[in-house]
Amino acid sequence: MKMVSAIIKHFKLDEVRDALNKIGVQGMTAIEVKGFGRQKGHMEVYRGVEYEVKFLPKVKIEVAVADEKLDDVLSAIQSSAKTGEIGDGKIFVYSLQDVIRIRTGDRGESAM
Repeated sequence: MKMVSAIIKHFKLDEVRDALNKIGVQGMTAIEVKGFGRQKGHMEVYRGVEYEVKFLPKVKIEVAVADEKLDDVLSAIQSSAKTGEIGDGKIFVYSLQDVIRIRTGDRGESAM
């Protein structure tokens, strides 16, 4: 089992969710986050005063998947989140030791 964590642009969230639904992913967590990478932020003007935004708003999504679905999930996220511009984001893959469904006590892949 794997945990896929992806940092994407906020306006791509619906496209990513739809792409994951099409391949049978049944659950996803989305968290609003801020960060920076190669973009290094940008300058904005508010009420005539220029200031630097160092942390850019992004969305972090997390999906727990079975090992055999991993490549499909990675492809779906990458293709649906891509704009071709700097700041498209990153995908991280972690190994999951166990998953437990709180309501039923199911463990492992049956809990996902």
